[in-house]
Amino acid sequence: MTERDQSPTGATASSGSLPGTTAPPYSDRPVAFRGPESLGGLLLILAGIAAAISLPLDWLRDRGDSGWRLVREAFADLGEIFDDGGWQPLAIVLGGGLLLLLGIALWLPARSHRFVGLVALVVSGIVTAAVIVPLAAADWDLGAFGLGFWCGIAVAVLGLLGSLKAVLTGPR
Repeated sequence: MTERDQSPTGATASSGSLPGTTAPPYSDRPVAFRGPESLGGLLLILAGIAAAISLPLDWLRDRGDSGWRLVREAFADLGEIFDDGGWQPLAIVLGGGLLLLLGIALWLPARSHRFVGLVALVVSGIVTAAVIVPLAAADWDLGAFGLGFWCGIAVAVLGLLGSLKAVLTGPR
């Protein structure tokens, strides 16, 4: 028996019918690509940055209160936070920080980012309500608000856009 006449004794790529071997499972369905949600993550990170920028800026023109001061007052008066309107700056700033973290999570590879996008959509909804309530109370007069509140508006808009992008984008 020469070298050419010998049959292989181990499993080879073409020996799927040999006893003791199994064929790998093949599927005709497309494979989901594990990748980041770049645009949605970027928009949520920008929302978090806008929330951080709003802290040293004035939120109200007539009072000149900075975001730091409004958030400190809201934390000091947690018992009546909904009575005096202190929940709005707190929701905007803390919501922006949470959107920043969720934006970072969207940059991690995953099959789908829909769950993170849904959580970001809920947070963005709360931030949007915190922006709309003072605007409606001021009869939609944007002149009553300072640059810090404009950053709060940016948190709501960027958060909604980024979370909707993550929710509506399916797996690749």
